[in-house]
Amino acid sequence: MRSWEHAVARVLTALRLDSVRSKILIFALLATLIPALSTAVLSYVQNKRALTEKLNEELVGISSQAAREIDLWAKERFYDARVFANSFEVTENLERVEGPAGTARLEAVSRINDFLRSVQARFPDYAELSVLDRSGRVVAFAGGESADISPTGDWLSDVQRGTETLGDPFWDEALAQAVVMMAVPIEVAEGGLLGVLTTKVSLESLHATLQRFTPGATGQAYLITAQGDLITSSRASSPEIMASGIGPDVLETLRGSDRAPVTYRDRTAVPVVGTLELAPRAGWSVIAELPSAEAFQQVTRLRNFAFILVVVLLVVVGAIAYVLGLLIVRPLDRLAQGASRVAAGDLSVDLPVVSGGEVGYLTEVFNDMVARLRHGRDELDAASETLQAKNEELERLSVTDGLTGLYNRRHLMKTLDAEQGRAGRHGRSYAILMIDVDHFKKFNDKHGHLAGDEVLAAVGSVAKQASRKVDCPSRYGGEEFAIMLSESDLDGAVEVGQRVCELLAERSFEGSKITVSIGAAQYPIDGDTPEAVIASADAALYRAKRQGRNRVVRASRKQTKKSTKKP
Repeated sequence: MRSWEHAVARVLTALRLDSVRSKILIFALLATLIPALSTAVLSYVQNKRALTEKLNEELVGISSQAAREIDLWAKERFYDARVFANSFEVTENLERVEGPAGTARLEAVSRINDFLRSVQARFPDYAELSVLDRSGRVVAFAGGESADISPTGDWLSDVQRGTETLGDPFWDEALAQAVVMMAVPIEVAEGGLLGVLTTKVSLESLHATLQRFTPGATGQAYLITAQGDLITSSRASSPEIMASGIGPDVLETLRGSDRAPVTYRDRTAVPVVGTLELAPRAGWSVIAELPSAEAFQQVTRLRNFAFILVVVLLVVVGAIAYVLGLLIVRPLDRLAQGASRVAAGDLSVDLPVVSGGEVGYLTEVFNDMVARLRHGRDELDAASETLQAKNEELERLSVTDGLTGLYNRRHLMKTLDAEQGRAGRHGRSYAILMIDVDHFKKFNDKHGHLAGDEVLAAVGSVAKQASRKVDCPSRYGGEEFAIMLSESDLDGAVEVGQRVCELLAERSFEGSKITVSIGAAQYPIDGDTPEAVIASADAALYRAKRQGRNRVVRASRKQTKKSTKKP
């Protein structure tokens, strides 16, 4: 540490100004030499308030006019749809459609289709038209390749109650424009519901409407749904526009502003001033927004002038506050850097104590804390190593059989599931051997359980010896074993099974020879699931028992097909 820092620290200690609070107080007193800052802020606020009132009139007027146009558009579209729905061609022929099947019914459907096509030809804004019966079944359709007749999630019940329904806008790839589904009831003269007329309406005219109400030179107007999803804007109408939306916080702020302009960041993170107006008929809202840079251009000039003035004063005062700033910042920087090193795992930190006061005391406490952390980490590392060793042992015990040292059945099934997925993805096969010790109960009854356990351990050792490292030999249960052969066919599985028999024939138990019966099956020939392949191998094992034991038998293709045949 430099000598001048010690000298200044001793002076401040003598003046009882060595605490952080005292140093900050000195700096705050010097900062009062900058009254221009308060003046600039006050001027900025007043000018911004005046400009905001002007923007209020402009943006509210634009959004209100645009919302009225949108409402008028929705009213006209619903009116047109009502006229189409209540046409004699629709109501008269729809009643005939509900009659018995026959020539009259087919003619009625044809007449409704002709009417819909004629409407579509005269009114190009209606891209698709559909007529549904009371149950929601499509009776007639005119437009695209298929009838997408879902305006909203519960539209049919709403229309059946006589309510007009407007769906969520979406981008139609075939038409290359934004559209919305509308539905109106088809009613008979007595007021009853006869059916439903749905139509896909183009929103291209709304894009042109918003273009007429664009605020300023660089502003724009949006049309959004009640959830804040964009429908179209004055600049463009595209699927990218419809895939974006207004953030819920911004939308809530706009709705709660009571039509007053609100400053926020638009969907491209540009600061803007905007206002929202609801179009109640459609349930949508219009947002008119103007970039803050354009809206507050005059205020920005005033702010820049005030900033230059404040900078000049700050340079003068900064030279005075520099020394005091060093005394405040340097010890705190050391603490911050030390804390960062500790957070990164370096506990070798030992900070020098510069002076008395709060910073000096904080440094001493910090050093003591790091020392305690070092001691605690050493103890934790030792405990962690012990715990890791125990966890590894528990993991091994959870997947292995204690008697034979092979994997247990749970691990086998888990491995088979993984192998099944890999084989299915890459078009490969795997095989399974099911092994059962012959006459094990007789041997166990004659020589005792200890001798029986010796036999099981030996069979497990032989199964592991005959397998590859990539295979999964396991104890399936009791005296039954299983080997999963990764990426192997049936011939390879039979070879492994014969090797098990040969290796077991070389051993003697209590003066007796032990043999095994083995069944072999292959995926996907003998089954399309691990359970099916195991079942095929198990069936082959029992055939090996019936054929005289001490042999390897392949799964029967005929039996496999029979067992996998669907009921």
